[in-house]
Amino acid sequence: MQFEGHKSIEKFGEKIGFIFSYFLFTTILFGIIMFLNKLHGMTYLHIMGISLLIIFTGILIKRFLQ
Repeated sequence: MQFEGHKSIEKFGEKIGFIFSYFLFTTILFGIIMFLNKLHGMTYLHIMGISLLIIFTGILIKRFLQ
């Protein structure tokens, strides 16, 4: 017997997972940069921008390769 999954719940879960992963990655990246004393006046918001650039670059490369 197969049950049809709830597509809206799956999409919501994917979005929540992406947001959680984004903040986890940003926090780890900020911690590493802070540990290495390479911040030079940057804040958490600057690191968020850098990680967004990394994400958008990955999306563009993925679309380019398809």
